[in-house]
Amino acid sequence: MAAAEIDLASIGRGLVIAPAGCGKTQLITDALTRHSGAKPILVLTHTNAGVAALRGRLEKAGVKPAAYRATTLDGFAIRLISTFPQRAGHDARIVTGSRPNYDAIRDAAARLVAAGHVHDILAASYERLFVDEYQDCSIRQHALVTWLAQSLPTAIVGDPFQSIFGFGTDPLADWNTEVIAFFPVFGELTTPWRWNNAGAPDLGNWLLSIRSDLAKGTPIDLRTAPAGVQWIQLDGRRDDALRVAAAAVDAPGDTKVLIIGDSTDPRGQRRFARQVDGAVTVEAVDLRDLTDFGASLDVSGTQALSVVAAFAENLMSNFSADDLVRTTASARLGTLGRGLSDMEQAAVVFEEERTLFRVADLLVAINRAGGVRCYRPAVLAAAQRALQLAGSTGGPSFQEATVAVREQSRLVGRPLARRSVGSTLLLKGLEADISVVLNAGALNARNLYVAMTRGSRSVLVCSGSPILNPAW
Repeated sequence: MAAAEIDLASIGRGLVIAPAGCGKTQLITDALTRHSGAKPILVLTHTNAGVAALRGRLEKAGVKPAAYRATTLDGFAIRLISTFPQRAGHDARIVTGSRPNYDAIRDAAARLVAAGHVHDILAASYERLFVDEYQDCSIRQHALVTWLAQSLPTAIVGDPFQSIFGFGTDPLADWNTEVIAFFPVFGELTTPWRWNNAGAPDLGNWLLSIRSDLAKGTPIDLRTAPAGVQWIQLDGRRDDALRVAAAAVDAPGDTKVLIIGDSTDPRGQRRFARQVDGAVTVEAVDLRDLTDFGASLDVSGTQALSVVAAFAENLMSNFSADDLVRTTASARLGTLGRGLSDMEQAAVVFEEERTLFRVADLLVAINRAGGVRCYRPAVLAAAQRALQLAGSTGGPSFQEATVAVREQSRLVGRPLARRSVGSTLLLKGLEADISVVLNAGALNARNLYVAMTRGSRSVLVCSGSPILNPAW
């Protein structure tokens, strides 16, 4: 079924099944473009990157910002219980802690909506609800959405074969017994628009065809793939160099590249971002490195410079925390024997003044040093916002400020860089001109399908064998 044949705004309560690249986002865009009601449509999805991509698509289509409110499901749940804390009856620490308790947050939000306390407010605030990437809804998130659907007409969009979340203590809602039981199927999209529109219909048709093969456990032979698929043969000796070369694929002009690494190895993802010119990481919504920095930094402590320098080293290439600490100590003793760079001067000033403003100055100086490149700009920008907030008159502690900035970041999606490094968990729902799958042989069927369908023009697949036989 073509996307044009389905109007999400006509669905009172139902599901549209949407395989990757078959027009799901266009379906949402079309509905929001046509929307002329006085109240906005609430659009929920799972990641900040997904929110940013959706907003970019809507802006490009000329959709008026007043027509919708887009945020993550967890971000909406946090805002809901934070707006009505007494009625939600939750312990504030489930939100304000250094690591939010998402199970408790989702439970509190579902209880609040189920009790009917906010029924009139929801109905007065929003015209209807769209939920994207529904296959990634956990049991608790599904419970929240089903209660929201008692207050708002609700259309959900998803594809069970792209279901790759669901771990820990809140597993995914069962697609057949829970999702379809509550949201009956309204239609299914079948045209690979992502690749047709990019001038790569053969690639799109092939990717759509292997969806059923992967579901049945049939091996995929990359040698029979169309020209848009390039197999990078790993030989067991130069694998890292081959992957780096693939990640550095030529991308002229505004060409965007998604580099997809191992979901269980964020350090490995950062290593590739550090090694590939122009690459930046896509960060998880918990911004753990930021909140850990907030918890560990004591500007009056003897190790303060080491803490700041180590934080910077984790965000920037061609910078050594140990070298900066060592040269700063020598400079203060008068034994360095040469002039100070701007970065070293900022470190000396920090050691003498020990304020959050000097921390901010030092991070700026490190980032501006010759040869240094920040490959995690989202974390650096968040740290600077937290330092400014904590350093203001009457501001919170720096630790509290990092938590506050993290929560703000949940509600504001970050734009995708030209060359982004992440995992299927972080990049699912996004698209680029080129996708690079760094370790296809280690991915299960669903993660492989998600990874290979990110690129609209070409896909580079790194693996030891051209025959991919992923586990379910």
